[in-house]
Amino acid sequence: MALPVVSVSMKKKKPSLVLTLSSAGILIAGGMTAYWLLTQGQLLSRDLPVGANIIPQDALFAVSLSTDRAQWQKLREFGTKETQIELDKNLVQLRDRFLTNNGYDFQKDISPWVGEQVTIAILSPEAIKPASKPVATDGNTTVNQRSTVVVLPIKNPEQAKKVLAQPKNPKAGQWIDRTYEGIAIKETNSASGENLSAAVIDQQFLVITDNPKTTERAIQAYKNKTSLATTAGFTDNFPKIATSQAFAQFYVNIPVSAKIAAASGNHHLPAQVLAQLQNNQGLAGSISLESQGIRIKGISWLNPNSQRTLRVENKAGKMPNLVPPETLMMLSGGNLRQLWSDYVSTSQGNPLSPIPPEQLKAGFKSFTNLDFEQDLLSWMGNEFSVSVIPSRPRDSLSDNFRASLVFMVQASDRTRAETSLKKLDEVMKTQYQFQIQQTSVAGKPVVNWFGPLGTLTATHGWLDADVAFFALGAPVSDKIIPKLNNTLANTPLFQQTVPSEPNPTNGQFFLDVERTVQNFPLPTLLPNQKTFLAATRSIGITSAVNDSRSNRYDIFLALKKVEDATSSSSQENRK
Repeated sequence: MALPVVSVSMKKKKPSLVLTLSSAGILIAGGMTAYWLLTQGQLLSRDLPVGANIIPQDALFAVSLSTDRAQWQKLREFGTKETQIELDKNLVQLRDRFLTNNGYDFQKDISPWVGEQVTIAILSPEAIKPASKPVATDGNTTVNQRSTVVVLPIKNPEQAKKVLAQPKNPKAGQWIDRTYEGIAIKETNSASGENLSAAVIDQQFLVITDNPKTTERAIQAYKNKTSLATTAGFTDNFPKIATSQAFAQFYVNIPVSAKIAAASGNHHLPAQVLAQLQNNQGLAGSISLESQGIRIKGISWLNPNSQRTLRVENKAGKMPNLVPPETLMMLSGGNLRQLWSDYVSTSQGNPLSPIPPEQLKAGFKSFTNLDFEQDLLSWMGNEFSVSVIPSRPRDSLSDNFRASLVFMVQASDRTRAETSLKKLDEVMKTQYQFQIQQTSVAGKPVVNWFGPLGTLTATHGWLDADVAFFALGAPVSDKIIPKLNNTLANTPLFQQTVPSEPNPTNGQFFLDVERTVQNFPLPTLLPNQKTFLAATRSIGITSAVNDSRSNRYDIFLALKKVEDATSSSSQENRK
């Protein structure tokens, strides 16, 4: 599996960073001893990404990657041959392609002196000026203005000095030595204009950039303490998702990314959307490799100057116990009314919103003659879920549908809910000529909707005193109304996939990828989606409002092993 944030940073063709490493060897001389390394400099918590005290605050994003060979080998055990190809293109090449092409071997030449992680960051242009109106562009203007910073911690100064002082492929152009803020810099003077620059900061970090000015910005950030480590909320929130032996850590600067989007001619954002994004400060995460897949622990936090606060309300967790074990997908949340309110506030005027709120409300009104907020959301202030439950094989009643889309909600006012559902029944009967049939399942009353052609289309009713359900598609009432002894929450796949933390939670997501892909065509939402899904068994997410300023997310991707995927493919070919 490739990390998009990494692949973007390596698309631009530039002179080899290893040539810079080679020519920077002279910088790692003179008084560089292990004792100094351990007793001097600005020490940071091990929970923060390496180089967090060097990378400027306006970085668009940063990713730290492990240099542990065993971790990279473990990553390659997951997926399929196709995902391995993608991995080689995006991640492995990030570490190796500039080394092997220039006579260096990572394990032999770099590993002896480099630290446990290396960090790569993409900085924004120094001046970000949103375009007053969209202009014709090829879409690369902003990208070309961005610059890259690579931070390599020096674990063994003597080893580094020996290796970097002996270039193995010295085909660089003319090198220039200069000093900035008391720090020696070595940089190329390339005719192509793509100049690399390198500096050793406090004899602890080798910093390589693709622009001399970027090196100066990194030095200023370190000396003036205007780095990621001093960004609002960074040191407070990153430790909350820290993981021992993490394969990667990442950070996304939301307000700066929004400004970049606003300045882009092809992705111009309205002022009100930019204002909404400015409420958020950062998104960070740590990625760990486990025996059955990849775990991501994430956190997002608000700008400290934002007037917006989060409602700390984590009361979800009931819904997985109300759906059957064969459920393919389930998404739950703690408060549908609040979720809608948040969606309205962040989607107003946003052209990227899937459905503009006003358009959805108007469409619902036109179709049902009901008010979406007053007739429905007014009693939906508690936990809810949306699930996909497959139909029973060879069920004559479900021949028209292969699955049912089931909505459940814990009603805060059952009387008001029943009134709204009766209004909806009447609309379907009088306006769309549906036959409304009242019956019972397991001793509980339900209402069935039969279409004009006599097809059972939908069913609604109550599971208990306050949980309403509405099933659209195949009839599944008999699967959910009787008290279930075996539920989705009890299945090994759900328990292995959906993280148990944070707890309490305000929402969960589960997707049985293998069975879903086998039975239903899925819309394309992501690049290389087919390749990714072919390597994935299931996906689980658990989220919670951490406090009034931050949200927590735990994600687990249960992945196939390469040998398993190859074996399955061979068996399919023999059939």
